[in-house]
Amino acid sequence: MEAALALAIVFFASFQIIKVLTEYLLKRRLIRDNQIDKADALSQFNPKNSEISSYPTLKWGLVALFGGIGFILIEVLSSTTTLNMSMENSFLPIGIILVFVSLGFLLYFFIAKNKEQ
Repeated sequence: MEAALALAIVFFASFQIIKVLTEYLLKRRLIRDNQIDKADALSQFNPKNSEISSYPTLKWGLVALFGGIGFILIEVLSSTTTLNMSMENSFLPIGIILVFVSLGFLLYFFIAKNKEQ
């Protein structure tokens, strides 16, 4: 479990470093070739700028709420389970947290969509 987590962290960090470097090199080349308008267009497609959230506090509040509910559910399941399985070596707690955090994001999405209309 720890080896898989370490591998995922190393892969994600490598991906982010390569992404930043290639984006920088592409923008530098476009600017050098006097295509500044295309370099500006690249910045518009940046994922940081694409999501304009009108309710950022609501989003992270819902994610924290549902994450907390997931942790409470894990604690209740671990103390009341009659199965002879160990929760330490199981992917069940990770799955429960991911499901509840996803539910928080989905609830935020539906609330934001209904407010737009």
